Amino acid sequence: MIGLGRMGGNMTQRLLAGGHHIVAYDPDEQARLSVVNAGAIEATSIDELVFHLSPPRAVWVMVPAGDVTDETIGTLSAKLTVGDTIIDGGNSNYKDTIRRAADVGDLGLTMLDVGTSGGVWGLTEGYSLMIGGDAEAYSRLEPIFQTLAPGASIGYGHVGPSGAGHFVKMVHNGIEYGMMQAFAEGFELMEAKHDLELDLAQIAHIWRYGSVVRSWLLDLTAAALDEDGSLEGIQAYVEDSGEGRWTVEESIDLAVPIPVIAASLQARFRSRQDSPFGAKLLAAMRNQFGGHSVRKSE
Repeated sequence: MIGLGRMGGNMTQRLLAGGHHIVAYDPDEQARLSVVNAGAIEATSIDELVFHLSPPRAVWVMVPAGDVTDETIGTLSAKLTVGDTIIDGGNSNYKDTIRRAADVGDLGLTMLDVGTSGGVWGLTEGYSLMIGGDAEAYSRLEPIFQTLAPGASIGYGHVGPSGAGHFVKMVHNGIEYGMMQAFAEGFELMEAKHDLELDLAQIAHIWRYGSVVRSWLLDLTAAALDEDGSLEGIQAYVEDSGEGRWTVEESIDLAVPIPVIAASLQARFRSRQDSPFGAKLLAAMRNQFGGHSVRKSE
């Protein structure tokens, strides 16, 4: 039986479909009911979650990176017993994960960090799982990962000691930033070539088959363009989860150049600015040294 602390409904449903018995807790009642309706056992508190599980317990934590992860793991650690395992499936910073694993290890608990990719499609397509931490705990809980993965022998693996799973997921997200930015720039260039009247959705679908750049990201790009070819309903504002920043910071620490990933992160920052000051200053400098005209604000 697996305890799922604040875990996503799609992952819960996939585990239930795989025959696992699930106890689910979330502070939000509606979130709990959504997984209870799928067949999970409801827990209204972490105490109740632990009570419903038989040792050695496995509790999967799925919360945002930062203080809330520390609080959740700290609360669990005080209630679990020797031999139990905490699984952190969120996007934690791998350095925090190494620290947390040492802390719970002092209490006789084990910890696995699971970098999880797949998004909203994981329920049907399976999740890519990059797992770090205690090797024995991984072997014991491997059936869980097999159920969540795209297949019983693909899409998941134990990649190293504590922190390794989240480190690999961090780099994965950095690569994702670069791939997304390349697609965005290429399609923007084609959209600007008005005289050719290019159908961007059609081109995306052509590239999906046989092309060197075919990928799931391209599939999703095609789907987005099918829905709204001009993207008029979407603002040019792109958030970042934090993992792109950590990837760039790590590259600085290791003196490993990653110019594409770094540039894609900077592009996301730029997307959030209205009339960026730097661009205004560029226009002002051109006016100063060459008398070039500037466009005045209305």
